[in-house]
Amino acid sequence: MKKWKWTNLYLIFVFVMLYVPIIYLIAYSFSEGERMSGFHGFTLAHYAELFADTRMIQIVVDTLMLALLSSLIATIVGTLGALAISRTVRPLVKNTVLSLNNILMVSPDVIIGASFLIFFTALKIPLGFGSVLMSHIAFSIPIVVLMVLPKLQEMQQSMLDAARDLGSTNSQTLARVVLPFITPGILSGFFMAFTYSLDDFAVTFFVTGNGFQTLAVEIYARARQGISLEINALSGVMFIFALLLVIGYYFIQQGSQSRKAKHRKESEAIIHEAAH
Repeated sequence: MKKWKWTNLYLIFVFVMLYVPIIYLIAYSFSEGERMSGFHGFTLAHYAELFADTRMIQIVVDTLMLALLSSLIATIVGTLGALAISRTVRPLVKNTVLSLNNILMVSPDVIIGASFLIFFTALKIPLGFGSVLMSHIAFSIPIVVLMVLPKLQEMQQSMLDAARDLGSTNSQTLARVVLPFITPGILSGFFMAFTYSLDDFAVTFFVTGNGFQTLAVEIYARARQGISLEINALSGVMFIFALLLVIGYYFIQQGSQSRKAKHRKESEAIIHEAAH
């Protein structure tokens, strides 16, 4: 019989603190009442109200499109940035670039949002979808760099040397050796950037305009008038969506690891046959 560990109690406490409020919020989305003052019976009326709210549906679609587009661009730029950083041989330059990259990670969101607002105002860039997109790309790039860079550091130089010895060009080495190896880091960076963009409020609040709203800003605006259970229903839908993303990412990771294990076994078999 396994001995009880106090760390298990800590983990249970953490999960309870994280998930009980979410379950409480979702549970009230099925209440017949109009407020979270008491559960008055089961109903799906608030979900019907949510899907009939064309403004909210449009905001959800805009938020998802913004998160998808910003995370895709940030993943491309961040991956290229990580490749450039990993190839930098001068420690001073490398550490300086890494420090500059990490500034957006440690800076308060309010400062970042105010800085972007001043920047867009000075350049007379209209606030709206474009300003929010550029802001989300900017704060997502460091996330991708931090996800991809460790995978590049794990790569052995012998793999690149072997590819070059076999006659691969730089582009072929990048496409057939480097990118497949760092794919888990790229996917992690994409999903992290997508999540950050999806739920960002502080930065978006500063740089959004009257013609464009994201989900976080819209929920904040409605909350000031009193939380309706339509928001609870929306929270339930978004929670299921996030859960599906996590499950999808898990299966992608498992598939990647299985392919790597299969490729490793095939390589070992070829080497074994060649040795005999």
